[in-house]
Formats: sequence, C-alpha cells, structure tokens
Amino acid sequence: MTENADYILELLTEYGMVGEEQVEAGWKRVEDSAGELDIIDALLDLGLVEKDQMMALLAQQYGLETLNLANYRIPEEIISEVPAEVAFQYNILPVMKHDDILTIAMSNPAAIDTLDTLRYLLKCDVDAVISPEDQITRLIPKYYGSSEESVEAVIDEFEVDQASLEYQLGAIGDANSSNSEDETPIIRLVSLILMEAYRMKASDIHLEPMEKRYRIRYRVDGALREVEAPPKYLQANLTQRLKIMAKLDITEKRVPQDGRIQLRIDDKDIDLRVSSVPTTHGESIVMRILDKASIQLEIPHLGFYTDDQEKIDKIINMPDGIFLVTGPTGSGKTTSLYAFLNSINTPNRKIITVEDPIEYQLSGINQVQADKQIGLTFALALRSMLRQAPNIIMVGEIRELDTAEIAINASLTGHLVFSTLHTNDAPSTITRLVDMGVPSFMIGQSVRAIMAQRLLRRVCKNCAAPYEPSPSEIRILGLTEDFLAKSKFFKGKGCSECNQTGYKGRVGTYEILMITDAIRDLIFSNATTNVLRDAAIKDGMNTLRDDALRKAVAGTTTLDEVIRLTVASENTDEEIV
Repeated sequence: MTENADYILELLTEYGMVGEEQVEAGWKRVEDSAGELDIIDALLDLGLVEKDQMMALLAQQYGLETLNLANYRIPEEIISEVPAEVAFQYNILPVMKHDDILTIAMSNPAAIDTLDTLRYLLKCDVDAVISPEDQITRLIPKYYGSSEESVEAVIDEFEVDQASLEYQLGAIGDANSSNSEDETPIIRLVSLILMEAYRMKASDIHLEPMEKRYRIRYRVDGALREVEAPPKYLQANLTQRLKIMAKLDITEKRVPQDGRIQLRIDDKDIDLRVSSVPTTHGESIVMRILDKASIQLEIPHLGFYTDDQEKIDKIINMPDGIFLVTGPTGSGKTTSLYAFLNSINTPNRKIITVEDPIEYQLSGINQVQADKQIGLTFALALRSMLRQAPNIIMVGEIRELDTAEIAINASLTGHLVFSTLHTNDAPSTITRLVDMGVPSFMIGQSVRAIMAQRLLRRVCKNCAAPYEPSPSEIRILGLTEDFLAKSKFFKGKGCSECNQTGYKGRVGTYEILMITDAIRDLIFSNATTNVLRDAAIKDGMNTLRDDALRKAVAGTTTLDEVIRLTVASENTDEEIV
C-alpha cells in the first residue's frame, strides 16, 4: 500500500495528472481488488499514472531530485561509504559524494527521519535523491552481495569429528545473541536458518529427520519449499540448540514438547511457536513464525468485496450473539478475528479474549492465556471473564461442549461472542455444533453469522501475464462460454521477485452465512448441511468458490488456486454463469 495515498491523489489532481474519469476508474479498480490496492496503486495498475512522473512530482514537493538507477554505475569508493548492514536495513544506496556531502538514493520522499538517522550513523552530512524502490532493492545485493553469510558457508565450517561438534554446542549462549565472530558455527547456522525463513516471508519452518538425511522446509504463501539442509550428523546438535532457545527439556526425547522463541530480526520483534515431536528417526521440530509487524489489523486489507464487507460491518456491530469463523489450521482465522476486534475496540467497549496461545498483543484489549497445565481451560477462563462485565468476548476456539454452552449462554445474556471452529465451510458448522451436543434451538437463537475462509496465493505482480484456462480447469470449475468470454485471467510466469513460483503473498477468500429467519427455521428442524447450503445461497451467500472466482477474474489469483482450495467443498456439477 502507498503511504499518504490521499495526499498523493490530491497532488495528482491538482497538477492535472489525473482527471475525474480516471479517478473514478481508479476507485472502481480499488473495489475490484477487494482491498489489495489503494487508489494510487490502482491508478498505477491501470496505467493512468506514470510512476516516474509521480515520483518526480513527489520529489518536487519535498525539494528532492529524482535519479533513475537503471543505467547508473556507482563507483566502489562511493559504495564503501555506507556499510552493507545499513544499506540493507534502510533500503538505500550511496550514489555520489561532493564537498563532504554524501548523496543517497531512497524511495520514500517523506522519510525525513531516515535522513537524520543516516547522518548520525554515517557521521557525515547526507542528502537524498528519489529512485524507484524496486531498483534500489535489486541493486543493493549487486553492490554489497548477500546481507548475511549463507547457510552453505556455515555448514562448510563443520568437521565430522563429533568431539568438535560437542565442544561447539557447549558454547551455546542465550537465544538472542548476535552474529559476532566468537559465535560457534552451530549458533550461527541456527540463526541463519531462522533469518532466511523470515526474510522469505515463511509462515513456518519444518526440520524433519529422515532415515539418511535431515530435511528443512519453509512454508511460503501456504506451499512448502525444501531448502539447502545441513548434513545428517548435525541433526542432534541443531535440535538441542533449538530446544535450548525454546526453553524445552533437552534430556526428554520421548514425548512431544511445546515452547516459544523470541527474537529480533531486522529491528522487528519475532515470536516463534516451537513444537517438538519424537519420530522414528529423531525429533521433528516445527516453528511457526509470528511477525507482530506483519499482521493486518485493518478489515479492508483482508480482501473482502463490497457486499461481504457490508455483511461484516453489520455482524461486528451487533449487540449480542455469536459470530463463528471457521476453516483449517493456517487459513487466517486468527488474523480475521484480530482485525474485527481491532475495528470495534473503542473506549466505550470492554473486550476480553481467551486464547491458546496469544499470538499477538492487542492494545486496549484484555487477553487471557489459557493453560491446561494449571487447569485454566477455555471453559474456566470464559466463566471468569463473564464476571468482568465485558461487552465483547473472543474465545480462541470452541473445542468441546462445555465451552460451546458457556459461549452460547454468554451470547444470550447480552454479550457479542467471537470464536472459531475447524470446519470445511460455513453451513457444516451447524452440523458440527449439533454433533458436539449443542441443542439446535440454542444454535438458532444464539448464532448470528458464520464465516468460512481460506488463503489463496496472490499472482506475482512483477511477472503476471494473461493466460487461457486449460480444458481441465474449465471442466472442473464448470465455466461456461459466456463466463469465459467476459473474463480475463492472469498467471505469474516466475521471476526473482517470487522465487520463480509465480505467486507472492496471499489473500483471503470468504463464505459468509447470515442466520436469517429462513435459515433459523431450518436449524430448528435439524436440516442437513446440503439443505442449509442451498438455502443460504438462495439468500445471497457467496460460496468460497464464488468469492475465489471473483478474485481470479480480478487477476488477484489463478484458477489453479481456486481449484486447489475450494473445489472439494463445492458441487462442481453446476455451471458458473
């Protein structure tokens, strides 16, 4: 998203670079992108504004010159004026020096604080020119090389001699030690694995012992990618190092353990949820990366279209009832709930949550950590929370009948309750609650809405290109000729920006079931999931596949992603018109 988008739009309009019709087309593109683009991104995406001209205008407003780095050669002595770590951290490049004034290329004209920081760090006067961000990002590694030593280089330092390895492991310090020269290769290797995963925007790290090798995989944009792994003989040492960092019992290798690691990478606080499970060939470790700075706490950023956005606004402003968010693990349920709570977090409302674990700290909200080891279950915490006179309650997950009944009773006594369940779609959530033992009349009286969601991989903007759907995609999705004639689809070709995958980032796809009078009557009569689904569609519910197809037509994702995530829960015999 563009910083100061409203101000930039005002400038573009004032200087005649866009007209009323162009702005209107831009806002239409914003709406079609379901929150992916702001107005400036939309104008650029439609080609209604030239990025170079816009950069020149902004630079003029801030009294700065522009510099195209495409064919610009920077002398080595100028590059040496700025340490590599500073260039990487602030995404800047030194380009010239004159009269003891160092000129650096940066992408954000408004980043005055950055200039002040650089003057302090570099101990010299610093001036700036404005260059495209993608040029700077691409050229920094060219002039400085990698910002960190490689995993492969550290692996090469090891010797197979086990005594040496044990000595190195014995020198392990605390989890937050920096990459100093006196660190052992084991410490540096673990640090590099964590940093590499974070910088690849991985959601989790899998360290898996196999019979003859040790495998490391990162989950990026929902897909696992195998990366360069250390040799098998380092398995025990890496496991021990990670267990020490996560404060786990390194002497216990027979039972699963859970822990947490807190790190600071690139000046950001990062939490890792660590799970260790014994397997045939050793302990398998999975670490989920929780980046507090990356969580989107604004509802428009989640990817709702206008019709679904209106439903969400209506639901979260209801005075009471239950709103359930469903989907498999890793489908973004927690992010959605946090965004909903953040939008209604006002001084006149008291909000309490019970979670296991608390993934992100939300300012102004009372968050309770459930802990089975001390007997603090969801149900017990929920009972206590009701004595705190809250307006809004969030239960991390409804796992059993006891919690479900307390949540329902809370909703019936004037509280708005948010929670999650693991179901494939919205209508099947009703069946799940009934199977759990909740009477259907209580479900119909308390539940106000159910939202199912998945995360679709976004098409990489850098290498996106139009493509024709394959016959199998057309057949599986039941696409008609009329639908294909008025639709245009995009797919990433693969580039350095997306690691040759064609995808970069993810966006939500949603299915919102509003409990209308007609749906409530069906719940009271114990209707089947299929009957509930048909009635909900008749009432105007967009299914997961409907919403995913809208995003494919908008160029946000691909038909392959639509099939991968939604077809299993849909009736594919019907044609899309």
